[in-house]
Amino acid sequence: MKQLLTIISLFCFLAPQINAQEDTTIYKIAEIQPRFPGCESLDTTVAVINQCAQANLLAFVNGNITYPWIAQENGIEGTVVVTFVVEKDGFISKPEILRDIGSDCGKETMRVLNGMNKALKDAKMAWIPGMRDHKPVRTQYTLPVKFKLREPLDFQMVGLDTVYVITDDSLSFRGGNEALAAYLAENLNYPKAYKDSCLIGDMDIKVLVQADGFVKVLDVNDYGKLGSDFQFEAIQTATSTFGQWTSATRKGRKVPSAYDFFVVFKPTEAHCQSRVTEYEQANLLVEEGSNLFNGGDTEAGIQKFSEAIDLFPKNASYLYLRGQAYMNTDRNDEACADFIRVKAILPIGIVNQLLPILCKE
Repeated sequence: MKQLLTIISLFCFLAPQINAQEDTTIYKIAEIQPRFPGCESLDTTVAVINQCAQANLLAFVNGNITYPWIAQENGIEGTVVVTFVVEKDGFISKPEILRDIGSDCGKETMRVLNGMNKALKDAKMAWIPGMRDHKPVRTQYTLPVKFKLREPLDFQMVGLDTVYVITDDSLSFRGGNEALAAYLAENLNYPKAYKDSCLIGDMDIKVLVQADGFVKVLDVNDYGKLGSDFQFEAIQTATSTFGQWTSATRKGRKVPSAYDFFVVFKPTEAHCQSRVTEYEQANLLVEEGSNLFNGGDTEAGIQKFSEAIDLFPKNASYLYLRGQAYMNTDRNDEACADFIRVKAILPIGIVNQLLPILCKE
């Protein structure tokens, strides 16, 4: 490294004296072509080093390019061809598009090229410049960048679990949804410690049913903020459905797949029946509100949502629906207030994304 610094210092010192003789030609072909950095320390053949450099370049470009949404929407695929000059100092200049496929693909490729020098400098790296007569020269470099839409995977990873989202035969409860609803109603236990509390509400349960029928709970959304004892009972009931599912299949074999369903906790004590009636009334108000809003009577729909919320102020589902209604009518302040209340009850991913947009602060 010290020797390299000495050479660079000497070159800088002599530069004014030899500037008139400096070769500024841009060569299309050099005796040794430029190489993207990262492979020079390999103790191997030049051919292998060149292959490594090409792989590193493609990895850099592909790792930084974002497939333009408009190209994805229109099914645009193909190859953008760009050219640039690798300068003697190992950085690039004069990036240009030789062939474009449209839909912002060329624009996106140029964005990546325009950011390459900074990325290399930040990493304290640079191209190995082209060489002629053992001297670095300015060299033209042509790069094809392929845009290829990928087929969606059959499955997703949820933590360490594989969950198939594309199946030939869907996961189903034996006997259908009515049988599932009947099973849940019969087997869901209301926590004994809360029998006099009159707490009421629903939860959304997402289960993973493995190929062997084993049932695992992936997520529980407690919309009524009933608490951990109720969540425990919901999980117990969900996992007790082991062996009662018809597994999903993909390409002739059973595969793990997910299923969502609701459980509703209703107290059975006589003095809680008025609260159960209010809950049923609130659900009817929400249904009426949705129909009114979707039918164009937005204010009447929002009013119905508000009446349901007056009955159950901590129901995240009701608050979320009204927040959506406010958002869709450009009443962002009201939507912000509702989504803040939702977040306090139940952290929902989309709410966390919407809050910075809707809330002025």
